[in-house]
Amino acid sequence: MLTLLVIVFVIAYAVIALEHPIKINKSASALVGAGLLWTIYALAGGESHQVGEELGESVMATAQIVFFLMGAMTIVEVVDAHNGFAVITQRIRTTQLSSLMWLVGFVTFFLSAVLDNLTTTIVMISLMRKLLAKHEDRLFFAGIIVIAANSGGAWSPIGDVTTTMLWIGGQITTLAIMASVFIPAVLSMVVPLAVTAYLLRGKPVESPQLSEGDRGPQTTEFERNLMFFLGIGILIAVPVFKTITHLPPFMGILFGLGILWLVGDLVHRHKEDEEKQHLTLVHALGRIDMASIVFFIGILLAVATLEHTHILTALAQWLEQTVGRQDVIVLIIGLVSAIVDNVPLVAASMGMYSLAQYPTDHFLWEFLAYCAGTGGSILIIGSAAGVAAMGLEKIHFFWYVRKISWLALIGYFAGAGAYLLQYQLLH
Repeated sequence: MLTLLVIVFVIAYAVIALEHPIKINKSASALVGAGLLWTIYALAGGESHQVGEELGESVMATAQIVFFLMGAMTIVEVVDAHNGFAVITQRIRTTQLSSLMWLVGFVTFFLSAVLDNLTTTIVMISLMRKLLAKHEDRLFFAGIIVIAANSGGAWSPIGDVTTTMLWIGGQITTLAIMASVFIPAVLSMVVPLAVTAYLLRGKPVESPQLSEGDRGPQTTEFERNLMFFLGIGILIAVPVFKTITHLPPFMGILFGLGILWLVGDLVHRHKEDEEKQHLTLVHALGRIDMASIVFFIGILLAVATLEHTHILTALAQWLEQTVGRQDVIVLIIGLVSAIVDNVPLVAASMGMYSLAQYPTDHFLWEFLAYCAGTGGSILIIGSAAGVAAMGLEKIHFFWYVRKISWLALIGYFAGAGAYLLQYQLLH
């Protein structure tokens, strides 16, 4: 059964990667793959009741991420409908792509540490649509945004779901992870950023030219500022909400969405229905990319079968016996997270290594936070940020492999080398 599951997963993964040459939507491939994997597990696993319970757990974990993604996407769409991003775009004066690249990279890096890498990616890519007319330019920026968002999330306990898992599990503490992983995370972002900025040197920023019909409904300065700052404020408040209430982030984003909806209805209550239709949250819900969300559901449910059948745990144990060296093992886990979602990989690692043997803030946990967080940038489907970018900008899998993967890889190893050197010097 395990061999069959691995074969089906590899085939499904290959079909997703070849979406454009074979003309089959990746969402369909992910759903079929997930359906086949769970069917094989249910028929060959024997314990149907146990399989049903495990599927329920996986659906619950997937639903939390999907609700969060839908909430964040909708908030961004509402801000966009009110021309809220003009608050930022009007203040960007640079006329060179390379200068803009540095600015976007650092803003993404620090924003993802405060929000999270997924929300930051959605916000920044939406912003790029307002600044760049050429799709090819936006693709390069999307690639750097994915790298910068994942790097920024790795050094903050609330910036990346895997770092948050280690933080909640007691494997790392806030100040220790920020102090030890910050410099490696900066390097993992700066190296690809420097190369890309060099390649784009001399190229001017070409802003989109919108006709009056494309500008959408006109909003007042008060409405733009209110929706922008309220929307961004809600996104920033989600980690605070989670810390105070200990409720999952999706509850915070849905709560915030309700507040935004309420405020929007109050602000536009005196307008005619036709005038305010495009500004409503109902309209924003219809504009979010549901195909990407369905793909996200399929890929997470597919990976969940590998977790429940202990294939990932077996892989981790095999690495321990074959490789032996902790630094090399964690580096490999980071590289594997480019192919398989890093959440179950980190979960498997947390199950393999006990806190009694490897106490809080041990080398293993800190290096794992860095590698699992940044390794997902190497392939477009290796992280939630990458999957979101793939859907928002329609990035081809192989375009990312050719243009961005090698940049993410050298950044990954540059940061890893910096962490190992830093560890040797301080310990």
